[in-house]
Amino acid sequence: MDYKETLEFLLTRLPYFTRDGKAAIKPDLTNTILLCEAIGNPHLKFKSIHIAGTNGKGSTSNMLSAILQLQGYKTGLYTSPHLKDFRERIRINGKMVSEDFVVAFTEKIIPHLDTIQPSFFEITVAMCFDYFAQQEIDYAVIETGLGGRLDSTNIIHPILSIITNIGYDHMDLLGDTLSKIAYEKAGIIKSEIPVVIGESNTETDGVFIEKAKLENTSIYFADQNPNYYNTEIETDLKGIYQNKNVTTVMQAVEVLQKLGVKIDTFTAARALRQVKQLTGFRGRWEIIQEHPKIIADTGHNAHGLRLVFEQLKQEKFEHLHIVFGMVADKERSKILQLMPINATYYFCKPSLPRGLDPSVLKDECNAIGLLGNTFNSVKEALAAAKENAKEADLIFIGGSTFVVAEII
Repeated sequence: MDYKETLEFLLTRLPYFTRDGKAAIKPDLTNTILLCEAIGNPHLKFKSIHIAGTNGKGSTSNMLSAILQLQGYKTGLYTSPHLKDFRERIRINGKMVSEDFVVAFTEKIIPHLDTIQPSFFEITVAMCFDYFAQQEIDYAVIETGLGGRLDSTNIIHPILSIITNIGYDHMDLLGDTLSKIAYEKAGIIKSEIPVVIGESNTETDGVFIEKAKLENTSIYFADQNPNYYNTEIETDLKGIYQNKNVTTVMQAVEVLQKLGVKIDTFTAARALRQVKQLTGFRGRWEIIQEHPKIIADTGHNAHGLRLVFEQLKQEKFEHLHIVFGMVADKERSKILQLMPINATYYFCKPSLPRGLDPSVLKDECNAIGLLGNTFNSVKEALAAAKENAKEADLIFIGGSTFVVAEII
């Protein structure tokens, strides 16, 4: 197969969460363990940092990767989902994995597919590990898919674990209370491996403290560190919510320094001012154009969108237009209550089977005073918003990572 055929094979022949939702999730780590055993356990051949959390783990992963990269380390970065190009998931020093490697790895793993029957995500995790090992990286920053305890990435033995925060998301998989969700995220805490918690919460702190005690390891709450809490450190990622992620990252840097990783604090600050350039990170409070101003953000749950909508209030505009779509398996009631009333809505569906019918979204929004029309696609919705918006207006695009992916 060539690269295009290989990618089509991976996306269509394997269980894929983006397309299939919960049905694509395997309830344990067996498949990933078997896949990695079949290719020589590459995840044991490099040092890694493991990052979980409801929101902010992508930003935190990219920030930390940028810091290690600018410090001079050959740094692998694994994130998901991708926005435009599958290869975004696997990068070294900001450069995406080659098409040739994706083809070669897939050909290598095909003989094991019938016996192991892995999912798309399990394959990509093994691919990432194999690539990083072959490229002899210094450090890998590994972002979980969802959860932690049973996430495919959780076979690694990191030098540091990071949990950014806990909010309500993927409750059908992780539990319907914050403490249950925290328990799943806490699954990445390993024996005698320090853990950084980004945000304190009375409902979840005890879960993390208990797990850290059980694993005989140290725990650091970043927002309780006076060196970083409420300290504004400049970053090129402009969402106000990034202040929390910067706090988490700087606490992680402090712990890594204690572990003997040579990181200059000045270099760390310099890296945070050029994360997008160093890693290719996109989709977080991304300004698409001016006049009218168009902003896109991948926030997709109540915990994340609350901060996004708070920031919208700080923008200056005459009228707000919101291009909005969601996936059907999200818990919507909390999200809809946060959405601005004084806006014109353009309801759309991201182009995937899990996408929520825009007429359903419109009806639920209309019932609470959020008014607008439905459109057949994200692009049609954006085109209508552009046509209606005056130069002094603002257009916001969001509700789902997959909505943003279609317009950047």
